Amino acid sequence: MKSDLLLRLLCVVLAALPAWCLDVREFGARGNGVTKDTKAIQAAIDAASAKGGGVVSLPPGKYLCGTLMLKSFVTLDLHSGAALVASSDDKDFAAFEQLPFKPVDDEETTYFRRALLTGEGLRQVAVTGMGVIEWNRKARGGPKTIALKNCDTIAIRGITIRNAPNYAVSFLGSSHVEVDGVTIENGFSDGIDPDCSRFVRISNCHIDSADDAICLKTSQALGEPRPTEDVTITNCILRTNANCFKMGTESRGDFRNIAVSNCVFVRRDTGRPPQAGIAIESVDGANLDGVVVSNITMRDVATPVFIRLGNRGRGMNPPVPGTLQNVSISNIIALGGRLASSITGLDGAPIQQVSLADINWTMAGGGEFKGLDVPEEPGKYPSASMFGELPAQALYARHVEGMTLRNVRTESQKPDKRPALVFDDVRDLDVSGFRFSPPAGPQPAVWFHRVAGALFSGTLVTRDMGLFLRVSGSESRHITLVGNDLHRVRTVFETANGADRSVVALAGNVVPSRAPAID
Repeated sequence: MKSDLLLRLLCVVLAALPAWCLDVREFGARGNGVTKDTKAIQAAIDAASAKGGGVVSLPPGKYLCGTLMLKSFVTLDLHSGAALVASSDDKDFAAFEQLPFKPVDDEETTYFRRALLTGEGLRQVAVTGMGVIEWNRKARGGPKTIALKNCDTIAIRGITIRNAPNYAVSFLGSSHVEVDGVTIENGFSDGIDPDCSRFVRISNCHIDSADDAICLKTSQALGEPRPTEDVTITNCILRTNANCFKMGTESRGDFRNIAVSNCVFVRRDTGRPPQAGIAIESVDGANLDGVVVSNITMRDVATPVFIRLGNRGRGMNPPVPGTLQNVSISNIIALGGRLASSITGLDGAPIQQVSLADINWTMAGGGEFKGLDVPEEPGKYPSASMFGELPAQALYARHVEGMTLRNVRTESQKPDKRPALVFDDVRDLDVSGFRFSPPAGPQPAVWFHRVAGALFSGTLVTRDMGLFLRVSGSESRHITLVGNDLHRVRTVFETANGADRSVVALAGNVVPSRAPAID
């Protein structure tokens, strides 16, 4: 009986062990930081592959290397105290791959062969351990760090990447990807970029990069549009001079089923503050459907939320806008913002079904109101600052159908002459539980321009102010204010520029004792 139990236990233990564990020093690696160990480590990877798979182990030391070609069923494991040091000589890295089509996107997005760790068409490949990948670079430009193309079942765990001159972790056309516990320090380009990939899990990462921390793409680097879908990002700290979480700069393929949660967005120790915290974009014909962002705290991020449906149409002739719909953003605290958040579609191609809930924005304030004229810019590169200073303190929305704001609170630290909210060409709007800083001057707290079908409820005005709501444009209609405490407002609403007073209905509001409206 005991012998049977021991035999079963031994089988379990053996099954949990890798088939092979190869020490790179046995293949001639020196690990002294001076001798180039590329050939020795590659020989260990090839040997593990020839045996059907296994673990290639890097004990403590500094291993100077150029391009290493990863292999299926092989794990590269960097022990604590081990550093894989990228050569400063560009000749030690593979040349760009030859593509059977003319590239459309930029060089960094398109090519995957020129990298420190690279592979194509692999299965069950991993880079793990508590070791470091170190670059001898001081500026952007050069090979990628980890670049995997058309691979299935990938794991990147535990490692630290320093001073990466190009995308630190990049996947193209890959599936079943796990990135967990990875630290990226002082990256000169993007941190983690899943491109045309599916079933991606990014968790417990600390990313510090000059460009986007995490950027989802659907580029044309495969020669055809493919989606990025079924992605989760959670428990990460993101520090950047660009965008903390972004999707859609390259957006030829579709985006579906994206969930981001429990993350912290903060500025880096050097350079400008982040441009945007949450940037969701479709500008090259992509259909973007099903994005949930929740439980985010951000500080000193210029623009908390940027959602854009544009028509740059890269690789399209003629350009045709895609769609952007079913986006939910909730439980957000954003402190120290400078530019208003924006949700902007196109005339005839509106963004659809967007929900913002339980959001606290603290903005710098100090803005001047310069009118409602904001350029459309359908073909411009998407950026949170692309429109310049917007006519709203906190949120500007244009060309949107189906929009909900629940328990949104915004505060401007300096007196601001702009409305807190501006809605232009918005249909089916529901705002409840709104709190705000009244504008310093004659502008309304909220401006509805060409708004049809709007319900505004549950607002409590806590400071004396002049005008609460302005409704303008002959297209405006079916606007209801119900259950708001407006007793500290001198004028509840006014109409202008072709809007008739009859389009606004008041019900159950606490209003000032004198005339509630003028036109």
